Amino acid sequence: MTDIATAEAAGQSRKVAAAKASIAASALLAAAKLAAGLWSGSLALLSEAGHAFVDTGATVLTYFAVREAEKPADAEHHYGHGKYEALAALVETGFLFGLALLVVGEAIRRLGEAHVEIDAGWPVFGVLGVSILVDFVRSRQLGAIAQEERSDALAADALHFASDLLSSILVLLGIVATHFGFMQGDAIASFGVAAFISVAGYRLGRRTISTLLDAAPGELASEIEKAISEAPGVISLDELRLRTVGADVIGEATIGVARGLRVEQAARIKEAVGAAIASVAPQARVTLALDARALDDETVVERTMLVAARRHLSAHHIIAQQIGDRLSIGLDIELDGAMPISRAHAIATDFERAIRDEFGADVEIETHIDPLAPHVLIGRDVDPSVVAEIEAALVRSSEAVGYIADVHDVRVRDTSGGWVVKYHCRVDPTESVETVHTAVDEIERRMRDEYPAILRIVGHAEPYDH
Repeated sequence: MTDIATAEAAGQSRKVAAAKASIAASALLAAAKLAAGLWSGSLALLSEAGHAFVDTGATVLTYFAVREAEKPADAEHHYGHGKYEALAALVETGFLFGLALLVVGEAIRRLGEAHVEIDAGWPVFGVLGVSILVDFVRSRQLGAIAQEERSDALAADALHFASDLLSSILVLLGIVATHFGFMQGDAIASFGVAAFISVAGYRLGRRTISTLLDAAPGELASEIEKAISEAPGVISLDELRLRTVGADVIGEATIGVARGLRVEQAARIKEAVGAAIASVAPQARVTLALDARALDDETVVERTMLVAARRHLSAHHIIAQQIGDRLSIGLDIELDGAMPISRAHAIATDFERAIRDEFGADVEIETHIDPLAPHVLIGRDVDPSVVAEIEAALVRSSEAVGYIADVHDVRVRDTSGGWVVKYHCRVDPTESVETVHTAVDEIERRMRDEYPAILRIVGHAEPYDH
């Protein structure tokens, strides 16, 4: 079992254990409050006992909801069973509001009675004291576990115990007031208990309904939005949809990226965005979609190369001119040398049509078709004396052309198409690429004139300090 799986299993067992402990605590407190309420005749305490019994039923429901929610995704529930917890919390909300109405009705009836007798002995104060202590401890423990495990059902239980704590304090104050002669204090305390029950139900219901209706996860949505927008390579965040499923946040995001990116560059951006999301919301699972965008600073050459790349064409020698208010582009494309010219012309025409789609219908576009070797040539090293002769000729040509010096590492291979010559040379590091390219091309022209057997010359120029 992996470390992640072990951690998940530990979290599940912790949630189930917390739910079981809540059942035991709620049941014992409910029984004790009911006994004390019947013995004393306190409506507030009986109301609190009813509240506690509702909580007991709710914690039983929580236990089953937590157990079901931990089941993995299956063929019928692709996003897992996390909403069982929200459904259980919604049922608990109904219980709370129902109990609040009963308590209010009984409190109104009690206020209409002329004489109310309450026996506030030590068992009542003892039960309330223990209840307050247990409610305090359990609300703190459950709140911490619910936050760590992101459990709606346990959060509902924590809220119940917190409301029980405040309700018990109100009951205690009402009984004390009755003991000192204020006979309506118990009924008034009951109204306070009903109010706390209603507030707890409202808070729980609002959060639960938001989960069931797939509402965005509040502040977390803005944090995820910020993390995505600030990730390297992201031009814009076009769409972000999030919802809560149990302990997880799932959703989809569409981000704008430069359309000239290579596949591996786009993959790195997605990884960076995923890491940014995980840094602010480890529980989030966001599916990312990339939307290619044209950048304002793209050059004509870059845009032309991008159109060629989409058609898997090799384009070079791109010349762009502005003729008045019209753009003129000329370039070479490489196609299989054995391809029929009719097929090659159709490919070139389609490419020109794509260029017009990119730059506008009035662009002037001319393509020159270069033959591309259809296979890998089989070569062999020529005689060393031929290599020496070719090297000497390269030195003579470089001296005549200028800019090029220190010709070395000359290799000559004989292929079915002719000789392939490769060499290295040195250049002044301050020279421009265009100057060096022109010089290397001139050397190639001179060498091919002198040695017609040469098919191709590849000259690698490097600055003196390398």
